[in-house]
This record gives sequence, C-alpha cells and structure tokens, in this order.
Amino acid sequence: MKKPKKIPLRKCIGCSESKPKQEMIRIVKNKDDEVFIDETGKANGRGAYICKDIKCFERAQKSKAFQKAFGQNVSQEMMETLRRALTDL
Repeated sequence: MKKPKKIPLRKCIGCSESKPKQEMIRIVKNKDDEVFIDETGKANGRGAYICKDIKCFERAQKSKAFQKAFGQNVSQEMMETLRRALTDL
C-alpha cells in the first residue's frame, strides 16, 4: 500500500494556527530587502505566511508581526497591497 502524501503545514503570523501551505499567502523578503507577495510559493528569500483572512492581517499588523518576521519595517505601500489582496479573495 502507498503512504498518503504528506501535506506541508505552515503557521500564520497573525493567528498562530498551523494550516496547509496551499491555503495561505506567502510574503517574502528577498536579499535586496524587497517585500512582496509570493504567488508561486517558490521565490527565494525569507518567507512568512498569513491566512487568507483580513482579521489575521489586522492582528499581524497590530502586533508588528511582519516587522518581526523580516527584521525590518515593511512599507505602508506593501501593507496596503496585501490588504487589497486579502479583501479581493
């Protein structure tokens, strides 16, 4: 018999719940210190995951989880881009 395929889990920086990687949004900081949404899930750099829920985004923004995850301030422009992406889902 075949073993069932393992589903990779990731932890949300907003609510701290572990969920399947495919159900989350990956945000990446690359070596040039650019922060962006990784739609492929394979971009090089430091990644952080967040649920596709605006409440998790607001919780992460309030607790400065993005800044902690990337070790730098995240631009207001990037935060607005992420907010728009979450509200469009």
